[in-house]
Amino acid sequence: MLDIATLREARARLGDTLPVTPLVPDHGLSERLGRRVWLKAESLQRTGSFKARGALNWLRTASPDELAGGLGAVSAGNHALGLAWAARQAGVPVTIVMPEDASAFKVAGSRELGAEVILHGDIHAAWTLMHRLVDERGLTLVHPYDDERIIAGQGSVGLELLDQAPEASAVLCPIGGGGLISGIGVAAAALRPSLRLIGVEPLGAASMAHAWAEGGPAPLARVETAAKSLAAAIVGEHTYPLCRAHVTALAQVGEADLERAMHHLLYGAKLMVEPGAAVGIAALLARHGPDLPPDGDLVVVLTGANLGPDELRDFT
Repeated sequence: MLDIATLREARARLGDTLPVTPLVPDHGLSERLGRRVWLKAESLQRTGSFKARGALNWLRTASPDELAGGLGAVSAGNHALGLAWAARQAGVPVTIVMPEDASAFKVAGSRELGAEVILHGDIHAAWTLMHRLVDERGLTLVHPYDDERIIAGQGSVGLELLDQAPEASAVLCPIGGGGLISGIGVAAAALRPSLRLIGVEPLGAASMAHAWAEGGPAPLARVETAAKSLAAAIVGEHTYPLCRAHVTALAQVGEADLERAMHHLLYGAKLMVEPGAAVGIAALLARHGPDLPPDGDLVVVLTGANLGPDELRDFT
């Protein structure tokens, strides 16, 4: 498993290129809950999400052989943007297969960054096509979450927020495939083991809760949620044990909870994020939210803000 030294190496590797994202107060939610709530605004990171961290760490630790034939990935959008951006820094071609219902905003952004984007079927069909392209073209697959170099890069988020929030007793983090929360978990276990790390998923894509129930990664029969960035059908062989070791609890939120959280962030916190980034806020606003520690600050990770005008209109 990953250790804190690997995360620190990744943070140093990224530090000359990627900014430290701010921790901003959510005054309205703080007043409502009677305790300080902070928002870790990864929505302000390069490419509009935390995914640039893992992608750049992967590129900067890749061997010449891994880069020689170009890179391939499957993504609903944010990994596509992050990898396309990082690959352009290194002058490496990248091919990305995205589901046909992927955000047009994210598709266009990935193409503008130089990626070849292929729209194909649902997420299962997209993976099938990518595996074929890896064989046919000699691509190196860069997994969106189930790769230790990706997880280590995402773990730099954890190192930052622990520095920024010394009085935090709990962190709420979205879960898709589990890469981000795995990295944060490694950081928290080493530096603040008393921290309660709560993973939040949409009810329609609760792949980590399903894995916990099944005793290991197992595919969901169906994925349906407005939180497309969290629509992983199965968690990873790396992320599952890391989450089991370091995540304190899981919570799930419904689509109405998500809509309420989006309205809060847009009109209350004055922040634009995508639905997948809002699940932590949704959990705090919902009556069936997670079991929180009795005191201390709360940190909610806002994972991304890649939302096109048409998508944004659904929440305004």
